[in-house]
Amino acid sequence: MSDQIRDKNPSEEASTGGGEIRPSEETEFVMPKARTPIETGDLRRVRRDVADRDPPSALKPKADDNELEKTPDAGEGSKAADPKDQGLFAKLRTHPISATVGLVVLAAGVIGGILWYLNSRHYANTDDAFIDGRPISINLQVTGNIVLVPVTDNQIVKIGDLLVQIDDRDYRAAVDLARAQIDQAQATIDNFSAQVYAQESQIAQTETQVVQAQATLEFSKQQNTRYQDLVEKGAGTAQRAEQATSEFQANTAALATAQDAKMVAERQINVLKAQHKNAGAQLAQAQAQKAMADANLTRTQLHATADGRVTRLTAAVGQLATQAQGVMVLVPLDIWVTANFKETQLADIKVGQAVVIAVDAFGRSFPGHVDSVQSGSGTAFSLLPAQNATGNYVKIVQRIPVKITFDQRPDVQLGPGMSVVPKVTIR
Repeated sequence: MSDQIRDKNPSEEASTGGGEIRPSEETEFVMPKARTPIETGDLRRVRRDVADRDPPSALKPKADDNELEKTPDAGEGSKAADPKDQGLFAKLRTHPISATVGLVVLAAGVIGGILWYLNSRHYANTDDAFIDGRPISINLQVTGNIVLVPVTDNQIVKIGDLLVQIDDRDYRAAVDLARAQIDQAQATIDNFSAQVYAQESQIAQTETQVVQAQATLEFSKQQNTRYQDLVEKGAGTAQRAEQATSEFQANTAALATAQDAKMVAERQINVLKAQHKNAGAQLAQAQAQKAMADANLTRTQLHATADGRVTRLTAAVGQLATQAQGVMVLVPLDIWVTANFKETQLADIKVGQAVVIAVDAFGRSFPGHVDSVQSGSGTAFSLLPAQNATGNYVKIVQRIPVKITFDQRPDVQLGPGMSVVPKVTIR
């Protein structure tokens, strides 16, 4: 062997476990000579490359046969596939059934969304809708004890059915009293009518007397003139002339008396006619009292003014009811839907369009149509309408009430305030 020290091969250093120099059996150890920095760096770099490629067997994980088969050959220069680097298509290849189901669901969702859009654009709906009507408040018009309530809560009644009966004895007595006053006034009128008739006869008689007195006076006047002429001519006596003058004066007085009697009779008939008119006014007053008594007697019975259902019943037998007291509310069977659509939806909503009304309470739908659209938003007719001219203004989409009527009266019990969802066909 030569006296020079051999540098070991890097592969031999790796095989010796860390680069220790083992002398050969035929080689003697001698002092190594100093190495250059370049040779030392090359050795370290070689050691690092060897460790990366071939870790110690104690730290190397045990790989199964499948992984060994899938590992590419290092000699070909290819790298092992990282799971993070696997793409979508690699995962789809790994789970083909799940991928197929997912694609089918995705396609169905897209197709369903397109169909829903194409279908919904032909309709306008809102959940801000409810059943509406005009409930009738049943109030008493007279005071009295309730003696009969023939209806009960939520009962359906027909127009004209009896709802409440008030004790009517006082009101029947008032009717009888008014009838008696009418009879009395009528008798007074008949009396004055008879007196007027008699006075008219008296006036006729006085008129006859006046006519007779005028005729007698005219004859006596002629006689007096004739006898005065005879006396002046000497053909008659003075006694007869004085008698003619006396008769003329008496007949003049008789005519005046007849005329005065006629005037008194005429004035008396005017008084009788005025009394007759007063009696007629008393008769009219009695008749008015009779009509009022009849009306009050009729008001002791409350009847249904429309077909409907009895609600909020508070009347009870024996209760003292006062005038204007509410005893029940009658909900008519004639109802409709008030739907508050957004003002941006009204451009396509027209009167007469078909509507499908879905009732939340029963899960059923009923056909109807648009009856009318209110002229103004709901806030414009509220108790405290909005004052947009003052303060800061924030634009809010308003809702306009639309009246929707049923084509046929529903066969289920519906009442004001129940929620519905109307669907208007706009195209």
